[in-house]
Amino acid sequence: MDRRVRPERILDVLREIDADIIALQEVFSVGSSFRHDDQCRFFAEELGFESAFGNTRWIKGGHYGNLLLTRFPIRASRNYDITAPIREPRGCLRADLQLTTGILHIFNLHLGTGYLERRHQARRLSRANILEPADQRGPRIVLGDFNEWTRGAVSRLLQARFEAADVRVHLERSRTYPGFLPFLHLDHIYFDPVLRLERLMLFRNRLSMVASDHLPLVADFRIDMSALSMN
Repeated sequence: MDRRVRPERILDVLREIDADIIALQEVFSVGSSFRHDDQCRFFAEELGFESAFGNTRWIKGGHYGNLLLTRFPIRASRNYDITAPIREPRGCLRADLQLTTGILHIFNLHLGTGYLERRHQARRLSRANILEPADQRGPRIVLGDFNEWTRGAVSRLLQARFEAADVRVHLERSRTYPGFLPFLHLDHIYFDPVLRLERLMLFRNRLSMVASDHLPLVADFRIDMSALSMN
């Protein structure tokens, strides 16, 4: 929010949150003499996490896209192009994580800012079976920056297929953007019913309000083993 790119501040926020799975958008990585310029590697090495990256475009000779960091082993990952015609490149990163209970599929999205653009992306997610892969072996979590603050095409698509982490139910403050004085709810989490949402919170302190223009949305899940055994 102070127009300074300082990955060290993001790292401090991530350490304080101490999540097992972290989904980031607008991550930039370029090789240079400064470790933090390769943000993917910098975050992964500093946290001691495994990582998967979905490149959406090239900027200034470097990669730019969505990053997933996790304490769990990553068995596979794949990046899907969901770009709408003549719009900025956008992607959906899928990562398959190995938990003690089995595979967990994570989908890290960053959708467009235009209404018609997101309608195209909703059709792309649905028709290409991106969120319902043929090799699906476990529950799914779909999360990220949706750039959608009303019940648009993507929200309707996901609410028909998943449970939603409804911030209005769990939080007194439902808006996540911009971090310093939020007035829009752009960040969302959807999940399969075998996952039980135990807590949802916005991580808001002085550092998080400056380090990023979005407040971190943090969810605690528990896998319902009885429901899982019936599937």
